[in-house]
Amino acid sequence: MADQPHRTPRTLHPETLAIRTQTPRSAEREHSTPLYLTSSFVFDDAEQARALFTEEEQGNIYSRYSNPNTDEFVRKMALLEGADDGIAFASGMAAVFGSMAAFLRSGDHVLASRALFGSTHQLFTKLFPRWGITATYVDADASADAWEAAVQPSTKLVFVETPSNPGLALIDLDMLGQLCAAHELMLVVDNCFTTPMLQQPMKHGAHLVVHSATKFIDGQGRVLGGVVVGNADLITELRFFIRHTGPALSPFNAWVLSKSLETLSVRMERHCANALAIATHFEDHAELDFVRYPFLASHADHALAVRQMSAGGGIVVLELKGGLDRARRFIDALELLSHTPNLGDVRSIVTHPTSTTHSKLSEAERVQVGIVPGMIRVSVGLEHRDDLIADIEQALERSK
Repeated sequence: MADQPHRTPRTLHPETLAIRTQTPRSAEREHSTPLYLTSSFVFDDAEQARALFTEEEQGNIYSRYSNPNTDEFVRKMALLEGADDGIAFASGMAAVFGSMAAFLRSGDHVLASRALFGSTHQLFTKLFPRWGITATYVDADASADAWEAAVQPSTKLVFVETPSNPGLALIDLDMLGQLCAAHELMLVVDNCFTTPMLQQPMKHGAHLVVHSATKFIDGQGRVLGGVVVGNADLITELRFFIRHTGPALSPFNAWVLSKSLETLSVRMERHCANALAIATHFEDHAELDFVRYPFLASHADHALAVRQMSAGGGIVVLELKGGLDRARRFIDALELLSHTPNLGDVRSIVTHPTSTTHSKLSEAERVQVGIVPGMIRVSVGLEHRDDLIADIEQALERSK
């Protein structure tokens, strides 16, 4: 890391680590890390080739295994999360799948929070059962005793999102960390909604932390990517799994994501400030049944949010009066906010979970996690908050 200041990386602030962690400069003396768009790397001699393949020597062989751009991105993410090491993936869902599939075997059991992203839910209900892996859901607000009661002799792993997508339910990570330590279970936390700038699950006992880097980490809706960081021994096992299954992140996407991390801190400050302003403005609006945001005092998990997160994040949930038809009219009436399934963009985005991201869940399953027909997920961007508030206001008026 030739560009890093001459201090131990762990003593630097996260903002500095995200900017100054770089691959060593080449003979060209570049200030910004170049793109390494190569599928393979040349060996100095036959002995080095042998040593690299047996892992007696560390170095690049093939970009499916490692690449300087991918390595830089992963190194930054591990430093920001307080992890030993990590692996980059081609997408967030590849990272979610890999974080569990690498460690689970037929007959294993998983405990998971009930409120999960729709595709993660499909893993537990449709795909893992094909391989003899079972799962039990526990409500996000369940007590420690309820989580304890759900542990089975075959339980291997606990997987949670906090805050959840899209309902913004929070889970006490300290409680789960203690539970997993007592039962020798692996704790995997999807930290996508907060990024390491707002929450570091490993401080609470997590073993692996998962991100869809497509979201806030990229921040501009340009590339797909995922990453898992965690304890060194687990990452070693995960590396074997992905090396032979191939969900590698492209060097170009890794380069984009690494550069994006340089502005993550300032972007998250603005995302959070705008989101809190919007949530506060609309909290008692006559056309809404509720507004949900972790740093509103009215949020059921507000005390936990303040203890576990440094800010409330960039997602606000609105429930419109009038249900499904009203939600559709509202979305169609928006003039500034985008309608797309992504989130974490500099541009503010609305999504209707019932008909899009969580449409594969049954109605009963959606009700169980608080997804109702009138719910709108707002990913609050970096525009001026007054313009965002004005657009939501006019859409509420026009959709009556």
